[in-house]
Order: sequence, then structure tokens, then C-alpha cells
Amino acid sequence: MRKLLPIILALVGTGAGVGAGLFLAPSEPEPEQVVDCVPAENASEAAIAPPRAEPEEPVTDSEFVKMTNQFVVPVVDENSVQALVVVALSLEVTPGSSAGVHTREPKLRDVFLQVLFDHANIGGFDGTFTAQGRLDGLRESLFDVARGVLGSTVRDVLITEIARQDA
Repeated sequence: MRKLLPIILALVGTGAGVGAGLFLAPSEPEPEQVVDCVPAENASEAAIAPPRAEPEEPVTDSEFVKMTNQFVVPVVDENSVQALVVVALSLEVTPGSSAGVHTREPKLRDVFLQVLFDHANIGGFDGTFTAQGRLDGLRESLFDVARGVLGSTVRDVLITEIARQDA
């Protein structure tokens, strides 16, 4: 009985978890219906057209290139390291240009590290460093230097991970 009790508890717990997940899962939203009104000369002739599919905007193809290693940035205060910030970056580039990104990665890492060090030196990783305004400024700076290295093939710089470890 002692060996059977943990198995029974695990099965009951798993069943309860699955049941709760199914019960609490959001229902699928009903698709919105767009009704177009056809103008007529008098109101009695007005007809409601069935919903029609709008042409979707063409999706711009992009490739995403993850930088091979994370960036480790020291946060220095009064000649001692107060924290380390680890940042993972990816680049959104035009299709077919990922090979060029990989060949220029050493140069990219150099300019990205310089931007990250400058950001740390002005206090960008102090306090609530994940606030939208601070990250937007950092993203813009990273994008500017990426454009300087790769040109117009870079569409965006994505901060995919960011963490701070205090010393």
C-alpha cells in the first residue's frame, strides 16, 4: 500500500490538472463579421452584402539571425563591479542576408558591446532597467550601429533575453 499511494496521488493530481486546464481554457473567440452596406437610391432598396474577405497586406519576409553568444556587460560603480547584465540579441534582416551577418559577426559584436558598455556607464542598467523607454533607447542605439556595419539589410535589433545579476 505504501508504494501504491504515491502513484495514485500522482495520477489524481495529473487528472485534476488536466481537468482544470480544460475547464479554464479560454473559449475560441467568434470571428468578427464585417457588414458592408450597399448605398441605394431609397432605403427600401438597400441591401446588406455578405462579408467579403479583405485582401491581406503582403507579409514582408524577414530572416532572424541570433547572435551566437550572449553579451555580458559589467555594471561598474566607484571602481567595483556592482552587477553583471547578460543580454541576448537577434537581428531581423532581409531574406538571404543571414550569411553576411555571420561573416560580419565579430565586427557586430564589437560595436554592440561598445553600445552596451556606454549604456551601462550612463546608468541604463540601474533601477528599473527594463522600463520601455530605457529599452527603446538601447534598441535604437543598437540598430544604428548595426546599420553602420551591415547597411540596409538590417531591419531591426531584437533584445531576446536580458538579466541582471547583482554582485
